[in-house]
Amino acid sequence: MKRVIVYLKRETVLCIAVFLAVISMFFVRPDRAYAEYIDTRVLALLFCLMTIMEGFKKTGLFEQMANTLLKKVHTFRQLMLVLVGLCFFCSMWITNDVALLTFVPFTILVLRMAKLDQRMIPVITMETIAANLGSMATPVGNPQNLYLYSVSGMSALSFVKVMGPLSLVSLLLLIGGCLLQKNESMQIEQIRRKTKKNKTAENLILLFLFFVSLATVLHVLSWPVLLGITLLICLFLFGSGKEEFLPLRVDYSLLLTFVAFFVFIGNMGRIPIVKELLIKVLEGHELILGFVASQVISNVPAAILLSGFTTDYPMLLRGVNIGGLGTLIASLASLISYKFYVQESEKNETAGTKGQYFRYFTVWNIVFAIVLLAVNVIV
Repeated sequence: MKRVIVYLKRETVLCIAVFLAVISMFFVRPDRAYAEYIDTRVLALLFCLMTIMEGFKKTGLFEQMANTLLKKVHTFRQLMLVLVGLCFFCSMWITNDVALLTFVPFTILVLRMAKLDQRMIPVITMETIAANLGSMATPVGNPQNLYLYSVSGMSALSFVKVMGPLSLVSLLLLIGGCLLQKNESMQIEQIRRKTKKNKTAENLILLFLFFVSLATVLHVLSWPVLLGITLLICLFLFGSGKEEFLPLRVDYSLLLTFVAFFVFIGNMGRIPIVKELLIKVLEGHELILGFVASQVISNVPAAILLSGFTTDYPMLLRGVNIGGLGTLIASLASLISYKFYVQESEKNETAGTKGQYFRYFTVWNIVFAIVLLAVNVIV
C-alpha cells in the first residue's frame, strides 16, 4: 500500500490522465476510432529525443561544457550569468527537464565549493525560469512545443515568428534578474570540477541521432525511419559496451500520460454537447486559458487537453509556455530543481529553507509571467 501511495504522489499527472481517460470510456465505448486518437509521430519523436538526452546525461557532455565556461568566471554575477545562460540556451535543444537535471546538481556543487551556499535560492530559481523560458524557443525544447508544432502543421519559420519575440524578452529579463544580484569576487580554482572520462565517440553518435531527430521534426524524414535508426544505434552502443541500453532509461510515464490524454480528448470530441461548450469557452481565450490551466495541471497536459478544441495554436502555444511560470507544478521541470534544492537544504542550513525557496520562486515567476503576458498584447 505504501508503494502505491508513493507512486501516486510521484506520478500524479499520469494518474489523473488515466482516470479521465477511463471515465470518458463510459460515455464513448471503445471502438476502432480509438486508434485514430493516438498521435504516433509525437510519441515516437518524444521517445527518441528522451533516449538521446539520456545518452548525453550519461556521457557528461554538458557538464564538460559548463566547466570550460566556468574557467573564465571571476565574480558571482558572471557565475550566475553562465549557469543561467547554460540552462536557457541548452534547454532549447535538450529540453527544459534535461537541462535542469544536468545543471542544477552541478550548480549546487559549484556554489558549495565556492562557499556561496547562501546564494543557492536565487541561482536555482533563475536557472529554473531560464530552462522553462529557453525551451519555448524551439519545437524540440519541451513536450508541449513538440506536440503543438506537430498537430498544428506550422512551419519552423512560423514557430520562430510566434515564439521568437517572447524568447528574446525572456533572455533580457533573465540578464536583468542576474545583474540585480549582489556581486562579489571569487576564486577560479574554487569552482573547477573533474568531469567524466572522454566519450567523444559516444557524443558524436548521439549528436548524429539528434540531427536525425531534428530532420524528422522538420518533416525531412519519417518517424519510423527515426525510430529504427535510434533503436539500432542504441543496440550498437549497448552491444559494444559503451553505454547501457538507453531506451530503458526513458520516462515512459510521460509517454503514457500523452496516450491517456489522447484517449480523453478523442472521446470528449465525440460528445457533441461537450465539444461545442469547450470550443465556445476557449475561442478567443486560448492564451489566458492556456496559462491558467497550466497553473493547475502543468503546461504539458494543458496543451494536449486544450488543443483538441481550438485552431488558434499560436496563442495556445504562447499560453502554455508562459504558463510554465507561476506555481511549482505549472511546469513539471520546476519540480526537478525544487527536489534537488530540498535535498541540499536538508543537510545544509546555509542554503536556506523550503519556505524561503517557495517565496522567492513564486515572486520571480509572477514577475516574469506578468511581463511576458503584457508583451504578448503588444506583439
